[in-house]
Amino acid sequence: MRGDYDTFHSVSARLELNNIRKAYGTRVILDGASVSLSDDQKVGVIGRNGAGKSTLCRIITGHEEADAGTVNKSAGFRLAYLEQLDPYRLDETVIDFLRRYTGKEDWQCGKVAGSFQLKNDLLKTEIGSLPGGYRTRVKLASMLLTDPNFLIMDEPTNYLDLKTLMLFEEFLQDFRGGFMVVSHDREFLMRTCTHTLDIERGDCTLYPGTVEEYLIFKEEQKEQAISHNKNVEAKQRQLKLFITRFGAKASKATQAKSKMKQLARLKTIEVGHALGNVSIRMPNVEKQNKDAIVCKDLAIGYPGKRVADKINMEILHGKHVAVLGDNGQGKTTFLRTIAGDLEPRGGTFKWGHGLEIGYYAQHVFTALDSNSDVYTHLADHAAPGVSRQDILNLAGSFLFKGDDVKKRISVLSGGERARVCLASLLLAKRHVLIFDEPTNHLDFETVEALGHALKTFAGTVFFVSHDRTFVNLVATEIIEVHNGAVRRHAGNYEDYVYHLEKRIQEELKTGIVTDGPSSTNHRKNESQPGRPADHSRRDQRKILSQIKKVEERLELQKKKLAEIEREFTADGAGWSRERNARYAELEQSILADENLWIELNAKLEI
Repeated sequence: MRGDYDTFHSVSARLELNNIRKAYGTRVILDGASVSLSDDQKVGVIGRNGAGKSTLCRIITGHEEADAGTVNKSAGFRLAYLEQLDPYRLDETVIDFLRRYTGKEDWQCGKVAGSFQLKNDLLKTEIGSLPGGYRTRVKLASMLLTDPNFLIMDEPTNYLDLKTLMLFEEFLQDFRGGFMVVSHDREFLMRTCTHTLDIERGDCTLYPGTVEEYLIFKEEQKEQAISHNKNVEAKQRQLKLFITRFGAKASKATQAKSKMKQLARLKTIEVGHALGNVSIRMPNVEKQNKDAIVCKDLAIGYPGKRVADKINMEILHGKHVAVLGDNGQGKTTFLRTIAGDLEPRGGTFKWGHGLEIGYYAQHVFTALDSNSDVYTHLADHAAPGVSRQDILNLAGSFLFKGDDVKKRISVLSGGERARVCLASLLLAKRHVLIFDEPTNHLDFETVEALGHALKTFAGTVFFVSHDRTFVNLVATEIIEVHNGAVRRHAGNYEDYVYHLEKRIQEELKTGIVTDGPSSTNHRKNESQPGRPADHSRRDQRKILSQIKKVEERLELQKKKLAEIEREFTADGAGWSRERNARYAELEQSILADENLWIELNAKLEI
């Protein structure tokens, strides 16, 4: 994913935010937020839904004005924003849109688009016929063509399939500028960001480390504050007792006054809510030893379009099934069919006797009754016998505490509405839960709390998600939807991710796209728009480009190998099975790339 369109910066340009304040009515979102960023920092933005992450992004990009404070960019700070609204027309081809939107020549557009595996026939494809993940790739390419050195991205990973997510990570790891990215996906932030920006209670805290390092640091700070407060409170009690006993005695008056001054100086430290205090309890459902669902020659799709057929499987009750695959392959179609939302196009499926199904669709939160309040919605969807206290307890676990349950749906953010839908589904006490992208619009502590809760669920779960932390927590079975087939995947989720990573690396090495929205694979020697027709010169340029990529990849891999070697000798670290396996894998990868480098250079000499 490296490209020479990334500009190397010897002197950092800076972005300064000073005392930013923003309120909507009486609700203060940002209150004196200040932060300084340079164009070589890769910053993951975290914070609860409604904390002000998106608001801060829009203020930086000029899409929204702060009520007070300033935003200053130094000379040379070139900002690009990954738009939430689609800037293309659906009837435009990829290459036509990129040329129109950026003003760049065809070969420049093709070069950058190729970094996201948008090549050959895909460049001439109408954007409206591409699945969501590929449309996001088009937007990313358009952003890069403006030659920015700092990117602002608000939830770019929502609705990306795993393969596109990995390509996106590859790009961000290699991007020579800086960026600020809002995401709920902890693993994505860990893989791409070197700094963490926490937005909480109207203010910003920039930490020079990964999100996991920051959360550990924050928890340590919290524990130190709690310990400090306990000591202060004990000292306050001692001083108050002395003043009460001896304040009226003339012989102790001077000492009592001194103690009163000491008491006035003693201050406790405010302890904010930790990010990780969301705790979700799953309502109990009865364990059953039988098949949850049986599919026989099931075909799925829509009138006039069959997406997949010959689906044969039996899933035992109590299994937690992750449904994986590229966008546009039919994951949602499969879920909608077994949820009863779509008619089968052939064959049959049958749920176990007496099993009740609960279904969470991708955009279900947009259909809530705006005039209802949180508690009323939850109560209306709760199973018979669920008490008011049970409803309040589950609402509280989704961060609707106290008077928050009286809030109207109309004033809730997208993330808050998603929480309401998830809570109502759990309160319904269904034996089978079907989730289509449940983690979108949730902050990552809620994502992980939901994952831990579902892990203990005795019922059956089918779900689509590309959040690797969430899938790792929940999945006991893997189903892959791919090229018109829906079948169980042999192995666990880590095996699946490993094979997908290998497939992507092979594509990046060879330039051959093995999967895509088109049914035909694209050959790497097909021409791109605007390229010269001289085959030998074209092939030579491709080989030189491949050599450059191999050299850069080798440099990165050797740095990672050196890091692991340092970890082996670091205090308290040393050997571990995972670290040893990663070391061996890197050695093999370096050897393969060195052999590839020799082969490519040999081709140049022929």
